[in-house]
Amino acid sequence: MSTSYRPFEADPGRPPIPGLIGSSPAMQKVYALTRRVARSNASVLLLGETGTGKELIAKAIHQTSLRASGPFVRVNCGALSENLLESELFGHVRGSFTGAVANRTGRFEAAHTGTIFLDEINSTTPKLQVKLLRVLQEREFERVGDTQTVRVDTRVLAASNRDLMGAIESGEFREDLYYRLNVVPIPLPPLRERPEDIAELVGHFLTYYNEENDRYVTHIDSKALTALQNYHWPGNVRELQNYVERAVVMAEGDELTCELLPEAVLRGPKARTNSRPRTADLETLTFELVQQGVAAAGPQEDNLHAKVVNRVERELIAQVMASCESVQTKAATKLGINRNTLHKKLKEYQLDGEQ
Repeated sequence: MSTSYRPFEADPGRPPIPGLIGSSPAMQKVYALTRRVARSNASVLLLGETGTGKELIAKAIHQTSLRASGPFVRVNCGALSENLLESELFGHVRGSFTGAVANRTGRFEAAHTGTIFLDEINSTTPKLQVKLLRVLQEREFERVGDTQTVRVDTRVLAASNRDLMGAIESGEFREDLYYRLNVVPIPLPPLRERPEDIAELVGHFLTYYNEENDRYVTHIDSKALTALQNYHWPGNVRELQNYVERAVVMAEGDELTCELLPEAVLRGPKARTNSRPRTADLETLTFELVQQGVAAAGPQEDNLHAKVVNRVERELIAQVMASCESVQTKAATKLGINRNTLHKKLKEYQLDGEQ
């Protein structure tokens, strides 16, 4: 049995939000927040795992705002070093550093009267965060190497795939900047929490990649759809998009079948990858540890809570280190902590890891 798909048709009673697919209750909440905040000038903080569509929401906010006729400028804060990012954001004057052979306009100036989207804001350094805070508060800054103040009228949207409160506690992120950015937070649900949207997303991607590749894959086998709905999607919508594109390219007929899907998808809901541990996993792990070893400490144990926390943390770090082949940089990223903190934890729990 297979299912045919038509291009997504928006509810005529509600204006569509450009580029957004999914009608689950979780996404309806996102759409409602997006519509509500779009016509204001408030800063918005988009929170969600990699691949959940934070940039799409940022674009939708801009396109449905009063600034829609102005520029939309995206900056990936995690892709550049501190000095390069400072120059990219604020511009520089000739001779301000090696390689600055001419004056350059920064992204904040380029976004004047429009919107700037700061992706991976959690990657910025404390020094740069001070300058960002000033722009948010005063709407002004100086180019690198210059003393002249530049004033801008730019709306700021930011995104993070990490828990910023945790970064604040570890001293990696300024609390005052967080509250300036977090005027309106919009949390984006991971794909595993909205499996009812997968059929609609598959239909959308089939239409797109059929046109891109001159193919005609218009059906999906029901077993293939079930496998997609049961998968845990560590890469979220971006991963699903990749698999649908691959299936369209490799299909010999007009149907997306199980044979066209990766083995990881077909193994079912118990399959795990190198994704960050989910809340449900941690809850299960905590329960198991309490039921097993910790209970043996006895009812009179004064530091029972600490023992529970330590055992859960140790087991979690051990699992993530194993999934990352003991590479500390990768493990720290998945755990949402910095590498120095992870190194201390490895020593504390006597866990070996690649330096």
